[in-house]
Amino acid sequence: MLWGWHIKPLFGKGPYIGYRFLICLWLSVGLLLAEYRWQGMAQVRSTLTIVVTPLQWSADLPGRLWGWGVDLLSHRNALLEENETLKSQVLLLSKRVERMAALAAENVRLRELLHAVAVDEENFITAELIGLDADPFTHQVVINRGREDGVYVGQPVIDATGLMGQVISVAAYTSRVLLVADASHAVPVQINRNGLRLIALGTGAIDELRLAHVPDTADIEENDLLVTSGLGGRFPVGYPVAQVTHIQHDPGQPFAIVSARPLAQLDRSRYLLLLFPNARQPWQPDACRSPINSAQCRPHRLEDTEPVDLPANAFADETEQPPAEAASTQASHSP
Repeated sequence: MLWGWHIKPLFGKGPYIGYRFLICLWLSVGLLLAEYRWQGMAQVRSTLTIVVTPLQWSADLPGRLWGWGVDLLSHRNALLEENETLKSQVLLLSKRVERMAALAAENVRLRELLHAVAVDEENFITAELIGLDADPFTHQVVINRGREDGVYVGQPVIDATGLMGQVISVAAYTSRVLLVADASHAVPVQINRNGLRLIALGTGAIDELRLAHVPDTADIEENDLLVTSGLGGRFPVGYPVAQVTHIQHDPGQPFAIVSARPLAQLDRSRYLLLLFPNARQPWQPDACRSPINSAQCRPHRLEDTEPVDLPANAFADETEQPPAEAASTQASHSP
C-alpha cells in the first residue's frame, strides 16, 4: 500500500502459474516439431516477418532521424573539408578507372586470342542495413530488400570495400545476411598475386578470418590480397575478401596457421550491394517494364558506377601478367 493506494503485483501468484508454464512449454515444443517436420512453416515464418517489418522500420527510424539531424547541423567548415576530401578521392578513383579500363580492354583482347568465354558484368541492386542480430555469437544483419526485389537465398552481398557475406533467408520486404566473419561461413578464395586457391573460414571475430589447410610450403605472404575464386558458383570471381595479416609455421605440422583481415567494413557499413551473378536478373514491377519507365527502373551495372578504394596492392600484379584461365573447377561447399 502506498499513500492509500493498493499496487497490483506485476507477476501474479497462484496455481495458474504452473498451468501457464506448461501451456507455453508445450506450445514451444509444438513449434519446434512443426519447424522440423512441416515444410509450411517457412511460409508461416515469412508471413510473421511481414508483420514484424513495420516494427523493424520503426526501430531504425531514430537512427535515421539522428543522421538527418547531424547532417542538418553540421558546421560549414566541416562540410567544406569533407567536400575537399571527396574531390581528392574522386580524382584518385578517376585515375584508377582509366587504368582499369585499359586492363579490361587488354583482358578482352587476350581472351579473344585464347577463344575464351567472355565474362559479363554482374547486375546489382542497392540495400540498406536496418537491423542487427541480437545473438552475440552470430554475425548476421537485416537489410531492407526482400523477395519482392528479386533477392534469393545464397545471393552474394558486398559493400564499398569487399565481400560482406551472403543472404541466408528472404522475406517479402526484408532479408537476413550472414557475414563472412561468422563461424559458420566459408568462402572459396584465391591469392591475387599467384592464383593459389584456398578456403577462408569465419572465426566468430568480426576482424579475423582463418585460411583452412594451407600447406606449410605454400607461396603465401603477409599483405597478400585474397579475392573470390568463383569456385562453387555462388560468389562471382574477383571480388576482394581479405588481406593476409599473420602466418605461423609450426615445425612438424603439415599446415600453416594463416589469419586474414576482412576488407569489408562488417561493423560499419550501412549501404550494401546485392549482386546478381550467373545471368540472374532482379525482379522488376510492371511499371518498370514499360518503355517509358524502363530507363529509370533498369538494374544497375557495375560499369555504370564509380569505383571503390581498394588496398594499394590490389592491382599490383595485373600489369605484369594477364589473369590465367583455370584449368579445372572443383565444387566447394559454402553454407
